[in-house]
Amino acid sequence: MDLDGNIIGLIISYVYVAVVMLISEKLLKNRPSLARKFTHIMVGNIIFWLPLFIGRDVMTFLVAFPILIFSFLMTKYSPIKIDNSITSSGHGLGLFYYAISWTVLAFLFYDKPYIIAVGIIAMSYGDGFASLIGEKFGKHKYKIFGDTKSFEGSIAMFLVLIAMLCLSLGYYIFINNTFNMGYPTNILNIFVIIAISAIATVVEGISPKGLDNLTVSFSAVVAYLLYLGYFF
Repeated sequence: MDLDGNIIGLIISYVYVAVVMLISEKLLKNRPSLARKFTHIMVGNIIFWLPLFIGRDVMTFLVAFPILIFSFLMTKYSPIKIDNSITSSGHGLGLFYYAISWTVLAFLFYDKPYIIAVGIIAMSYGDGFASLIGEKFGKHKYKIFGDTKSFEGSIAMFLVLIAMLCLSLGYYIFINNTFNMGYPTNILNIFVIIAISAIATVVEGISPKGLDNLTVSFSAVVAYLLYLGYFF
């Protein structure tokens, strides 16, 4: 049963990431900025089948770590040059930092996918929509630590995060009630979600370009862990 779940999860993960990359490279190749944001946001949907995985090794070393290696090979620092539209715009290491966050979270919280979900949603949908909306509609700029952001992008991130965290954690409550996964009963608290969204938005606003894929994810998770009582 466990083996079947891992195999199904691996197949879904590899096929899904391959489809996202294919769309980015074939359909959005002439719009590299959109291709990067599309990949950034859509890869976050992997949280919806994390409960299939059993054990740290599979989730960390067979799913997250290979994507970490692949994302590095797509950067300009790779010894193997791979022409792609995803890293040709924006910060070249952004997707690589994204994969680092995911790999670390998978290693630490493989048996608590709802915690991983908070971190991934913060950096995929949250940070992704901040960049997408900020670039398209951002007229009121601010600059902290040398990186220009917009208030429109920050507001979009805050609102999208509230919606997506409610959706994703609500999904985990459904999974828990349906399959008796043993998750805590308090994983969704709207006031905590608002607080996490605000913290992640502020952190994104002050993070240097590219590093927000690390700082946003980890700040959201730390805030969530405080709520769950992990440091008490």
